[in-house]
Amino acid sequence: MEYIQITEQNIEREHICCAISSSNDIQVLSKKEWLKERFKDGLVFLKRKERGKCFIEYIPCENAWIPIVAKDYMYINCLWVAGSLKGHGYASELLNACILDSKEKHKKGICILSSSKKKPFLADPKFLKHKGFSVCDQSDNGIQLWHLSFQDEEDLPQFKECAKHPHIDEMGLVLYYTNQCPFNAKYVPVLEQISKEKEIPFKTIHITSKEQAQNVCTPITTYSLFYNGNYVTNEQMNDKRFLKLLLTLT
Repeated sequence: MEYIQITEQNIEREHICCAISSSNDIQVLSKKEWLKERFKDGLVFLKRKERGKCFIEYIPCENAWIPIVAKDYMYINCLWVAGSLKGHGYASELLNACILDSKEKHKKGICILSSSKKKPFLADPKFLKHKGFSVCDQSDNGIQLWHLSFQDEEDLPQFKECAKHPHIDEMGLVLYYTNQCPFNAKYVPVLEQISKEKEIPFKTIHITSKEQAQNVCTPITTYSLFYNGNYVTNEQMNDKRFLKLLLTLT
């Protein structure tokens, strides 16, 4: 399989896998603008040369948009192989490329978010375990931080205290999100409009900086929905999924 790395030089002409519609689509524009700002922080986006959802995105932990402490580790934002591309070993190839690159950059290991059971938009724990990863920390809502260390397992990655106990004081629906996930640019406004029409309290907190992301009250910054103070889900939703969820909450 042939892969290509997205850089500042080629990002305008390359597709970004997780959003492969028209280059003028709000999702594509949003994600590409987010990526452009991250390249200077050491972000790597490696993808299958042909169009399709097959890529890995990772960044040095000190620059990751997540509330963790992981000195000299690399953090994987996303490893995604979907559809007909699954089952060919591409995920292993992408992960191996990340491991090799991380070692060449003298990192102590890599880490990634998952859970005890497979959840949407999180790494598959079975795959991680098969690849030698193990859990190094867990938040109250079951979100786990997994690691693969290259050296002695000292000073393992861990969540910051603010993320270990996901809970907020605000009532109603509160959504924390970033532009790391392209789906948010399209669907967050849709959810806001639905909530307005149904007169349901709905507040969005758009995380727009690394510093803000590293100090939020949830281990998942790309998308974390709370209701009456309690964490609900990290699953990005379209209008139909959101309406279905509302029936269970209100």
